[in-house]
Amino acid sequence: MHVTSASGSYSWPVSTARRGYRTPRGVFAARGLQRMHYSRKYDNAPMPHSIFFSGGYAIHGTYATGALGRPVSHGCVRLSPAHAAMLYGMVRREGARISIGGSR
Repeated sequence: MHVTSASGSYSWPVSTARRGYRTPRGVFAARGLQRMHYSRKYDNAPMPHSIFFSGGYAIHGTYATGALGRPVSHGCVRLSPAHAAMLYGMVRREGARISIGGSR
């Protein structure tokens, strides 16, 4: 994930959709922010620092940091808890245009 904000530019490893699922592609606005969200669809899975961008899809932290860089999610964009907290703060302060591309 590449992030550019007033505070600087960052590049962080993420995980997106695994086989059989999809991460939405396109340009989105941040539609909602929740400091701690629990997935109603996936066994109450914790989604710290959630930034919702399309329906139930969000950019959020994950405690499964060993899987970052590989496609393992149900469609959300996962990043480390520390990076999720940084991004969440940036979006709260500055807003965001979210652009998601890629081959999957």
